[in-house]
Amino acid sequence: MTQSLILFLSYLITAVLLLGVFVWVYARVTPYHEFQLIRENNSAAAVTLGGAMLGFTFPMMASIYYTQSLVEMMLWALITGLVQLGVFIALRRWAGQIEQGRIAPAILLASASIAVGLLNAVCISH
Repeated sequence: MTQSLILFLSYLITAVLLLGVFVWVYARVTPYHEFQLIRENNSAAAVTLGGAMLGFTFPMMASIYYTQSLVEMMLWALITGLVQLGVFIALRRWAGQIEQGRIAPAILLASASIAVGLLNAVCISH
């Protein structure tokens, strides 16, 4: 039981830290300031950041399930983070509208982040 608890905690803590690093990097890559916009009640910024977080988390779930080590999971976190940043870069043209609080482009970007994250997750299993 002790060994299982140690493994659980090591994976959980590492995954949460990796998610935090991803959010930090994502917030630096976007041309707007997510946390400031969210404090100002900008739903569009919250939706896009939430979508990116989910798009990162789904592949992390798969990597925890399918990989054999913490190091391998961390490598998939790097790949997953780069993929999510690629989604934002591909749809960057919507950034100004998201900053203005327009929700439709935010839903599009969040949906793309989640969809690509799900595809990324299922690809990890092969």
